[in-house]
Amino acid sequence: MLEWIETYMPNVYRMGWDTQTGWLTAINATIYMTGWSFLFGGLLGLITGLLLVLTAPRGVLENKYVFWILDKVASLFRAIPFIILLAFLNPVTRAIVGTGIGAKAALVPLALSVFPFYARQIQVVLSELDRGVIEAAQASGATIPDIIGVYLREGLPDIIRVTTLTLISLVGYTAMAGAIGSGGLGNVAISYGYNRFADDVTLVATILILVMIFVIQFVGDFLTKKINHR
Repeated sequence: MLEWIETYMPNVYRMGWDTQTGWLTAINATIYMTGWSFLFGGLLGLITGLLLVLTAPRGVLENKYVFWILDKVASLFRAIPFIILLAFLNPVTRAIVGTGIGAKAALVPLALSVFPFYARQIQVVLSELDRGVIEAAQASGATIPDIIGVYLREGLPDIIRVTTLTLISLVGYTAMAGAIGSGGLGNVAISYGYNRFADDVTLVATILILVMIFVIQFVGDFLTKKINHR
């Protein structure tokens, strides 16, 4: 197998596996950026999405001022193209993580790009739940934390579905993060493949990204079907 790769994909072979610029390093960088940015951005998006539902008109904590602010913040960040967000947030990124390049630096813009997208997805999912279930919880004297628990339990299958969609989008964002030298498979495809006319490197990097997306989709679909009893 290695001999075949060396013969027909020489550039892929020369990159190596576990060197500083090898394939394993690129895969790990993509997983690192996707996982950590979703942890921070996804948590912020989940909280924002919940608050948008709770403070919306006829919501449990109806508050038009809080709702208006959250709605505009989510819309504003979602409207900014990710590649512009990379440049715009560079001073903030340097202040937070101490550097403007590398995988760690990519976490700040990645997290802030995913949070409004995920917040809107969560808002849509929870807004479409049967209001009768929520009203029944209120009538039984449920507290706000209890009602939030009802929202999350009832919406869990769809939350998993939109989480899958968000993670897949995030993998695509990591490719654009190569603009700040973040590393990862997207950066390999462009910097070591396209820019150096190494088509075999671009091909393999693309295939690996597709495999990663397929795995995320498979796991998401499996969990959704496992949990969804409706």
